Amino acid sequence: MAERPEPVSDLDWEPQRARAFVDAVADIYEELLSRLPDLPVIVHEGLEQVRAGVVVDVPDEPTPEAELVDYLRRMTFEHSAFLGHPRFYAYVSGSGTVPGAAAELLAAGINMNAGGWRLAPSAVEIEMALTRWFAQQMFGMPEGAAGAFTSGGAMANLIALKIARDSRAGWDIRAEGVAAGPPLGFYLSSETHVVSDRAADMLGVGAANVRHVPVDDGYRMRAAVLREMIVRDRADGVRPVAVVANAGTVSTGAVDDLEAVAGICRDEGIWMHVDAAYGGPAMLADDLRPLFAGIEHADSIAFDPHKWLYTPHSGGCVLVRDLELMRRSFDLEYVSYILKDEEHTDWGIDLGRHSPNFSRGFWSLKVWVSLLAHGRDAYARRISHDAGLARYLGDIVEEREDFELMTPVGLSITCFRYVPSELPASGAEGREEYLDLLNERIMTEIQLGGRVYCSNAVLHGRFCLRSCIVNYRTEADDVEALVDIAAELGAKLDAELRPATLAAGALA
Repeated sequence: MAERPEPVSDLDWEPQRARAFVDAVADIYEELLSRLPDLPVIVHEGLEQVRAGVVVDVPDEPTPEAELVDYLRRMTFEHSAFLGHPRFYAYVSGSGTVPGAAAELLAAGINMNAGGWRLAPSAVEIEMALTRWFAQQMFGMPEGAAGAFTSGGAMANLIALKIARDSRAGWDIRAEGVAAGPPLGFYLSSETHVVSDRAADMLGVGAANVRHVPVDDGYRMRAAVLREMIVRDRADGVRPVAVVANAGTVSTGAVDDLEAVAGICRDEGIWMHVDAAYGGPAMLADDLRPLFAGIEHADSIAFDPHKWLYTPHSGGCVLVRDLELMRRSFDLEYVSYILKDEEHTDWGIDLGRHSPNFSRGFWSLKVWVSLLAHGRDAYARRISHDAGLARYLGDIVEEREDFELMTPVGLSITCFRYVPSELPASGAEGREEYLDLLNERIMTEIQLGGRVYCSNAVLHGRFCLRSCIVNYRTEADDVEALVDIAAELGAKLDAELRPATLAAGALA
């Protein structure tokens, strides 16, 4: 007679125990929200300090829950970076919404797999509704446009460019591979994020067949040069497949002339993809929307809700004009262990057939709940306010004699540099190189200090400080602090560096 196994319930916590643990973690989150403005943006620690603080041996027996909560609290407050801090201006990283954080907990608790409709009916239907809303209501794409959530912008761009490759190659590239036809050409501006170059590599297009179109003084793709490159490539036997236009570059927030790019793509029969990873949500703001005229003509759009929709990391989104092309680019005949009885069931689509991910979590819930909790109008006001704060920062920079605005403010990005008084006039030997060195050191000291945190850009070969505001906690006093701290550090470093530079014979 078969021996019946006894239950093994070590991992199966009772609901009361689960609630107590979640409450303790929620207390840490509440403390974080309370203390955030007074915390350093980033605690300066080296590799060994962080490793010693967070890496522990996996035990054979359970860690007591009080001890585990204490570990999580120390990890949070002693060894973390606070990208939701009101004075974090680096890169393009949103602040994380409170409703989104709560939704993430629930999504993890339900633990659905949105790769299959039957495994996640509510998750799939919410994701499809939300991507339709983004495509049609936010970006103005036609009825039928929708898409999928992804792990982030890199994957969103990769998915879009795979669909472009598959639908525009001119042969069955999925079956026969890229070697079965002529070289394929991708067209990016020199300001396009590197993830599109990487996508060309992963898709077999090859770096040699990626064209980097030069930009104008506003860092926008030069449409006339784009057309010339396409014509030249056709004559040389390259088949142009896709153009990647920018809707908010990461260095300056530039938006390409999307109407012009759309016209070229239409004339040439080329896929128009828009990398709107950063700038896309600005479509919600009435004062910023006109900058994106022409985006509605795109065949695909990539954007990241975890940037300017402020939702918790990570969550990207890819939208396509024709959802059927997305399915054709990723679908395979079902394997034998997956049976779908179309006659006797009423199931929706399986998202695992529309993107590289078969298993995928409920990625859209944090975005959906954030939008429901705050509403479109509140998002529009806050996004517009972020851009206004960036312009205010630019105005402060222009008013001060010890700073220089490096380019007009784009969306919510401000690029500037510290220029100490009594520095030789523009054109003096070594002046620009010295300013590069000085501002590099200022940025490093800013990041190590933790009072504020910005990043950098290199514009026309010159190093500058860069602020990007995609944070609903940031206000005017926070951007004023960035300038004041940069000036304080700049004066200190200039007093140390300039005498040595003069002694070396520079700044003549």
